[in-house]
Amino acid sequence: ATTEKISVVQKEGERNVNRATTFYNLDAIISVGYRVNSVRATQFRQWCTYVLRQFAIRGYVIDKKRMENGSFIGKDYFEHLLAEIREIRLSERRFYQKLTDIYATAIDYNKSAPTTRLFYKKVQNKMHYAVHGHTAAELIVERADASKEHMGLTTWENAPDGKIVKPDVSIAKNYLKETELEDMGRLVNAVLDMAERMAKRHIPMTMEDWAKRIDLILEAGGDAALDNAGRITAEFANQFAEAEFEKYRVIQDKNFSSDFDRFTCDTPLMLDFVPED
Repeated sequence: ATTEKISVVQKEGERNVNRATTFYNLDAIISVGYRVNSVRATQFRQWCTYVLRQFAIRGYVIDKKRMENGSFIGKDYFEHLLAEIREIRLSERRFYQKLTDIYATAIDYNKSAPTTRLFYKKVQNKMHYAVHGHTAAELIVERADASKEHMGLTTWENAPDGKIVKPDVSIAKNYLKETELEDMGRLVNAVLDMAERMAKRHIPMTMEDWAKRIDLILEAGGDAALDNAGRITAEFANQFAEAEFEKYRVIQDKNFSSDFDRFTCDTPLMLDFVPED
């Protein structure tokens, strides 16, 4: 049907009155709006074009005015959001993963949106650059060195006594110094603190809001702001680190002492035995 009468309660003076209001089919509205020649129809077409353009460029459309006025966001939304933010703070996920988790709390979150893909692509490098002035790939190439103790790593999966294995050497965080890890932690906490404040004040955040706010915090709290993709690709950095590891593997095997080796040094094993008569 093109129209339908729906009972709507409206306030008239001091009374709440039921009125039968005519609601029009959305397809009919769009069809008429694109055919009628009037000022109002022109405004409608301009609005439709704007919405369609935003969707084509960004991959999503949101009614910012309604959202800011809280017309479709209840108190439960912010209570749940606050609990989610605190859970992210307590999690054991990597620093940059916590930032992506915060970003994913956006009210209009869409994992396929161009804004999301760009944010996920750059956030790790932006964090590294803010702390030590290098992208993740640049850090690996600068610090991976077979001639250094532990190949330049400060931590690895089986640290401190276990062997370094190939996957360890391609993780940029494994090369960070203690002070750099502390700085990175402070940046993440600054984002989490802001997220809690916004949730407590019942201010909803969009994907675009989070991308901009996180960038501002990283730029303000770090030593430098990343404005390019870096000089070294991740593929080259991985190849470089693995080549250094192949050289380091020989040194590690020669000097490595396992739990068994240490045990036998402390407690000589009686491997020989005298057979019974």
